[in-house]
Amino acid sequence: MAGLRSFAKADRSRKHRSPLHGISPLGAIAGSFLALLVIAAVLAPLIAPYSPTGNDLSATYQKPGLHHLLGTDEFGRDLLSRIIYGGRISLTGVGVAVVVYLILGATIGVVAGYVGGILDSVVTWVAEVCFALPGAVVILVLLATLGNNVTAAMLVLGLLAAPSLAVFMSGATKSVRAEMYIAAARVTGLRTRQILMRHVLPQVLAPLTVQLSLFAGTALLVQTGLDFLGLATQPPTASWGAMVSDGATHLGQDGWMVVPPGVVVMLSVMSFGLLGDALQDRRRERLKTPTPVNARPGGVPIAADDTDCRAASTTLDPQVVLTVRQLSVGTNDGGYTPIVDNVTFELRHGACIGIVGESGSGKTMTALSVIGLLPDGVAISAGTVTFAGRELVGSQRNDSAGVRGAGIAMISQEPVANLDPSFTVGAQVAEVVRRHSRASRRQAYAEALDLLTQVRLPNVKQIAKRYPHQLSGGMAQRVVIAAALAGKPQVLIADEPTTALDVTVQAEILELLRDLRAETGLAMILVSHDWGIIADSCDSALVMYAGQLVEESPIAEIFDRPRHPYSEGLMRSNPYYAPPSRSKLPSIPGNVPALGQWPLGCRFAARCQYATEDCRATSIELVRIDSDRWARCIHHDLVAAPQAGLAS
Repeated sequence: MAGLRSFAKADRSRKHRSPLHGISPLGAIAGSFLALLVIAAVLAPLIAPYSPTGNDLSATYQKPGLHHLLGTDEFGRDLLSRIIYGGRISLTGVGVAVVVYLILGATIGVVAGYVGGILDSVVTWVAEVCFALPGAVVILVLLATLGNNVTAAMLVLGLLAAPSLAVFMSGATKSVRAEMYIAAARVTGLRTRQILMRHVLPQVLAPLTVQLSLFAGTALLVQTGLDFLGLATQPPTASWGAMVSDGATHLGQDGWMVVPPGVVVMLSVMSFGLLGDALQDRRRERLKTPTPVNARPGGVPIAADDTDCRAASTTLDPQVVLTVRQLSVGTNDGGYTPIVDNVTFELRHGACIGIVGESGSGKTMTALSVIGLLPDGVAISAGTVTFAGRELVGSQRNDSAGVRGAGIAMISQEPVANLDPSFTVGAQVAEVVRRHSRASRRQAYAEALDLLTQVRLPNVKQIAKRYPHQLSGGMAQRVVIAAALAGKPQVLIADEPTTALDVTVQAEILELLRDLRAETGLAMILVSHDWGIIADSCDSALVMYAGQLVEESPIAEIFDRPRHPYSEGLMRSNPYYAPPSRSKLPSIPGNVPALGQWPLGCRFAARCQYATEDCRATSIELVRIDSDRWARCIHHDLVAAPQAGLAS
């Protein structure tokens, strides 16, 4: 309870801080100046010393003095009062343009960048059309049609500029969408709206702030220009542009008249820019990370309805929680290129299957297919994925929130990259808890602390208040596991979960995963290059090569005697089996065939010591060797255990 109270107290203190807290002195000065202008415009009737339209022909062209602090114009009107009242028109026009620019440009841009596809293409096309339009001509035609309507002119300015912001925000959002913590948020089952509001928008606020500040300065210059030309407000109404025009007209009689409004406009434009830069710097400093600029493809979810998976019907075998049948995955842009070819396996409650193979074998794509997080341009072309009796392939929905997190969860390598740098780790785990339950914020945070305790983190109250960059790799991986467990999933996919960790921490994470399986009955799919990890954690192994499943076997049998030459080669490459006398570690000659260049026959034949012409003549089928062993090799009887082969 004390931890919760301190968390709430810290949260309240952040809410009570000034908006300018933590920014540079120059930015604070700029923000204070703009705030002063806005306050003066709002309180103009109370603080202006004179009426903005009150003439006093006995006090024309006066210089600054006690009665008129900024002097008077050709009609004896007080310049300070006119500047104060003029801010109402000039700043209101800027506000109208900025609001339209922000609401349309930022909203459409963020959504288009996250969703991608046709929506993003349409936004880009509309922006290109707007770029081709002469904005000044459009505004002048509007004013000629509607009269001197400054609000309509600034509204159109915002409309014409919004597509450029949409394109900019779309690019920034694509960069953020490619981050691993966004994929992790999707895996945990967060809805698209939650991801956009809590994880995407905070990351693009820094560049958005700069764009808004630059546009605000531009809008003020446009507003001033229209007033200067007499196309917006009309005399004797006070506006900054009209005052500059009056000063320029009477420059021969009194050169001072143009100075006060001109200085106010100049300082306002400068202040918009300085404040935007300062807020961006403050945001980046808070996140401790630069704004991402390089875009990568995001994910394409496989649909499932929002019904709670845990209440779904079971498969024919009640012990089987996940069934993959004849799964094929390939690219769907610019022609089909296969990536995964006809993979079939079953996962039982509480069991752990290890998927092993070299890079490019299709391990990760198989795992991503199960949870529906394939990259853009990649899709399931055939086969089925059935979870707890519910088919996940072919649904029309784009949000499998009923499966992700609550049914199937995922953890991956680089744990820090899977956490949003904008929030404390406790808040992120609590967010997942609230997504999958109806807990209040306080209850969710308390459950998050329990989950952090369950993954054996020390001092969980202190760690929960830390940001991801303040954690070690092992601590971050435990936090990611806690978030994955928040939805109480039945299946956990672990894609190289220990790659970025040192050996000691690897052992601790693997022990934790084993204990979680024993305590919760969690079923696991473990993707790894490391046979030691597979042997230590898994009940059975799936060996993949060039997109195909080449061997399936219980762990004990595959280590005792593999039945495919590729499995044998992988084990021979293990440094554990290398004799001390050898100066060079054994390895499999050659490389995995590139996508789209798979041979007709056995795909491993070019690297296999047992290969014959029969292997290259036609495709090789996966056949049953024993009751629970399968291999894709016509010479499986020749394959030897790696220990025996090296000993000879």
